[in-house]
Amino acid sequence: MCGIVGAVAERNVAPILIQGLQRLEYRGYDSAGLAVLQADGTLQRRREVGKVVNLSSNLDAAPVQGTMGIAHTRWATHGTVQEANTHPHMSGNDLALVHNGIIENYTTLREELQSMGYVFSSETDSEVIVHLIHSCLGENGLLQAVRQAVKRLEGAYAIAVCLAADAGRIVAARSGCPLVVGKGIGENFLASDVLALKAVTDRFIFLEEGDLVELRADSIDIWSIDNESVLRADVRIEMGQDDLDKGNFRHYMQKEIFAQPQVLEATMQGRIGKESVLEQSFGIGAREIFDRTEAITIVACGTSFYAASVARYWIEDLVGIPCQVEIASEFRYRKIAVLPNTLFVTITQSGETADTLAALRIAKDAGYFATLTICNVPTSSTVRESDLAVMLQVGTEVGVASTKAFTAQLVNLLLLTLMLGRRRGLSAAKENDLVASLRGLPAAIHSVLALDEAIADLAKRFIEKHHALFLGRGSLYPVALEGALKLKEISYIHAEGYAAGELKHGPLALVDDDMPVVAVAPSDDLLEKLRSNLQEVKARGGELFVFADTDSAFDSEAGVTVLHLPKIDPVLAPIAYSVPLQLLAYHVAVQKGTDVDQPRNLAKSVTVE
Repeated sequence: MCGIVGAVAERNVAPILIQGLQRLEYRGYDSAGLAVLQADGTLQRRREVGKVVNLSSNLDAAPVQGTMGIAHTRWATHGTVQEANTHPHMSGNDLALVHNGIIENYTTLREELQSMGYVFSSETDSEVIVHLIHSCLGENGLLQAVRQAVKRLEGAYAIAVCLAADAGRIVAARSGCPLVVGKGIGENFLASDVLALKAVTDRFIFLEEGDLVELRADSIDIWSIDNESVLRADVRIEMGQDDLDKGNFRHYMQKEIFAQPQVLEATMQGRIGKESVLEQSFGIGAREIFDRTEAITIVACGTSFYAASVARYWIEDLVGIPCQVEIASEFRYRKIAVLPNTLFVTITQSGETADTLAALRIAKDAGYFATLTICNVPTSSTVRESDLAVMLQVGTEVGVASTKAFTAQLVNLLLLTLMLGRRRGLSAAKENDLVASLRGLPAAIHSVLALDEAIADLAKRFIEKHHALFLGRGSLYPVALEGALKLKEISYIHAEGYAAGELKHGPLALVDDDMPVVAVAPSDDLLEKLRSNLQEVKARGGELFVFADTDSAFDSEAGVTVLHLPKIDPVLAPIAYSVPLQLLAYHVAVQKGTDVDQPRNLAKSVTVE
């Protein structure tokens, strides 16, 4: 996604804009630009392809000065990476706009505007917005023109607009994409993320869905989606070292677990509309690639491999095409048989995982027709070398044991599933239902996190154990594998995940009163099968710990401890049920006194074989 910065002040805003863009470069790095209103009343626009440092060098060579400006760092969704497609976009020489998001009806609007005589110089959907606003100016001021224009937009957007003839005022609006106002003294700011404004303010107003804002150096006026003047509370945020600051949490891992409601909301912003997934959010060429896809191969390592394993259930169930999931270190050293029109997907948080990167390079010569990566670092190798890239938007994850990145990977894999399913008979009603469930997911995770104290108490019963089993069925089987991995990584307790139906094929031999058995049991089609499997454990004296929803009819009894999670759509259950297993591993490790954030023998980014 793209990053926006805006400033109205009594000092030169160009350095503020550049610094803000540098902090937003995680949101996009393929081009950057700014427009500053100079003292002579003209808008000076500068644009550069590549990273923000290229734009900074441009300004070093030929400085611009002004007290009002907007800036943008781009992650391309419409149009190739070239200066003509770089923001800000202008209509005439006096109206400039920056945009984050996707306008779904841009083709219709473009044709309408062309019939009115507007000439387009880019391939982007964003240029449509600036010409549309210009067409609404007439006798209107900038505020009313923006208000009229955004009513015609379909999709997701955050925009900031400035007009040369209206010095000292920026008008901005948001729908489906984040936008925050920073409050100063005699100066005010806009940005996609508070991190962009860390150096200039610690007071912020988080704009709500549909808000329209008029920003001046000495005032901030906000209107709601119903065009009613509103007051939005400002929040003081004391930012230390951003994601490198633990804040009030004891460990980075704990902080990252509790950040997941906000993280999942951020990763969905700009990617889902009111009722459906926004296709263009997957990048330029996504439509053609998805139209052609008849099979998928997903390659990943560690936790990312378990995310891929969940996606296999989703894709084969909701899309109905073959999905093969491979461990990257195995994939790269075996002969590969590729089905026609197979999309190759890599999942890697860092984008530099050696085995995954090597597998991507092999795939390019192996007959896969296109590549897509799900990654957290926009400047990484896998992003640069893939045809499509989906950014996680989770910020820096410091803890070696992945938490927020894992659940964000799952969300993005589900969005990919819905995009492919749309082409294979998945009904609009089903997509609408799942999008609605995704919108409610952050609140559901909040409810799961409320179990923290109960899970901490439960963890006391693990600290003297040397082994544990984790059980799940269907799409919860990979969640059991991930839960076992978490416990192994940070508490050093030997743990194994199994498909519950496999118990009688060997693992039951391990079960006794000293072997805790953890099960994830949402109310789904396999619940009764799982219930029978757990009876096998109970009959052999095993101690059961069951995470189940309130409809599952599981209750605590002798030898069985049940913690109830909120009811959730079974498709989304793997995401929600991952969180209590993260908390369990965390609290066991804390109580055992191990190094939670930097467990022995492990590193965050595995850039060697």
